[in-house]
Amino acid sequence: GVLPGGGGGGAAAAQSSTPTFSKDVAPIFYARCTSCHRSGEIGPMSLLTFRDARAWLRAIGTRVSNGSMPPWHADPSSGPFLNDLSLSAREKDTILQWVKAGGPEGDPKDLPTPPTYAEGWSIGKPDAVLSMQEDYPLPAEGVIPYQYFEVATNFTEDKWLQAYEIRPGNRPTVHHVIVYARPPARPQPYASAAGTQAPPPRPRPEPIFTFAPNMEVPAGQTGGPALPEHLRKPLGPNDRPNPGLGPSVGGFVPGNATRVYRPGTAIRLAAGSTLVFQMHYTTIGKPTTDRTKIGLIFADGPPKTTLIGTVLANGGLHIKAGDANARVDAEMTINRDMTLWSVLPHTHVRGKRWLYEATFPDGRKQTLLSVPNYDFEWQHEYVYTDPVKLPKGTVIHATAWYDNSTANKSNPDATKDVWWGDQTFEEMMFTGLTLSLEPSPAPATGQQ
Repeated sequence: GVLPGGGGGGAAAAQSSTPTFSKDVAPIFYARCTSCHRSGEIGPMSLLTFRDARAWLRAIGTRVSNGSMPPWHADPSSGPFLNDLSLSAREKDTILQWVKAGGPEGDPKDLPTPPTYAEGWSIGKPDAVLSMQEDYPLPAEGVIPYQYFEVATNFTEDKWLQAYEIRPGNRPTVHHVIVYARPPARPQPYASAAGTQAPPPRPRPEPIFTFAPNMEVPAGQTGGPALPEHLRKPLGPNDRPNPGLGPSVGGFVPGNATRVYRPGTAIRLAAGSTLVFQMHYTTIGKPTTDRTKIGLIFADGPPKTTLIGTVLANGGLHIKAGDANARVDAEMTINRDMTLWSVLPHTHVRGKRWLYEATFPDGRKQTLLSVPNYDFEWQHEYVYTDPVKLPKGTVIHATAWYDNSTANKSNPDATKDVWWGDQTFEEMMFTGLTLSLEPSPAPATGQQ
């Protein structure tokens, strides 16, 4: 709270030490809360005005006290993170003192200028908005497989993505979205005329990552035990199957729909790319439709640092029924000097904890990220304040723990084994990493 200087005492000093909404609490809400807690956004109520906030006084006190709001799940020993939502001890104390005092308004003249938000877009006015090409029909009930929608960009030159925001057309039905950019098809090699020699095949470049044998398999049920027959789903007449993907552009998950890359960094969108929206829908008890869109803001030209996205996953996971502490690992070795900019862990409702460790070539170990209480309802991309340098030969090891027991209140069915799968009642062990490659070293000149 705001405490007066020494001396004084008495009723006036006691009164002035009590935080008020206008002077003490509103600045915190504006900085930490109202990006979600405003009309039309994911928060269940607005916190922009005293009247809005005062009606939720008890709930605010409970959520701030137990640390569930603002949602942030990284252990403070890792990081620091540029997008850390957590309250400082002083901010938390100010809010709790205000709640304890009954939520006084204070002098409205003390109220700071409320933040302004671009209509419909929190990143500001996009340079381009690309939308699904249909109002996709959703049934009233049942499980909907992932659906894939192609959206042509028609970009005639490479673009450099500085920020994106994904806006579901029908928020209650959209569980998550991943947008991929499939580059244009490469022209087929020239079919040589009879008797002429075809050019020799070019050697494959060395991969920039290698994965631990039998531990990491690409995202999807492509390794480990075969998916049981009864879990394989035939295509329905209204399904939009996977047409082939490319690099990930960005995603929408609960609590995370935007990314703004810091100045001097951007992601390349190749000329002629087609965006592919991977949509995970849930039914809401009545037939409806969705048409999701993405807003893009471009850098003026090629950035100093080009960012790339990659995946570390274990699609061969198999979690036994009733196991309260199942462990699944994945590992990659870095084959080029690079820099790690962010980490996005993803499991479904049985996931409870994550740990990422780097082992450097000299044997030194560093915790890259620890998430002791993973929350499926609030999934974060953890963006480093100081990106982590990873020299060639560094090993990144990811470990996720799962609770498939009856003690997990979110568990759909503790009596069943769980395999990798798209749906929430299945599981994933998936991490999105944002990286940049360091320039290759110049050829040696013979001097030491």
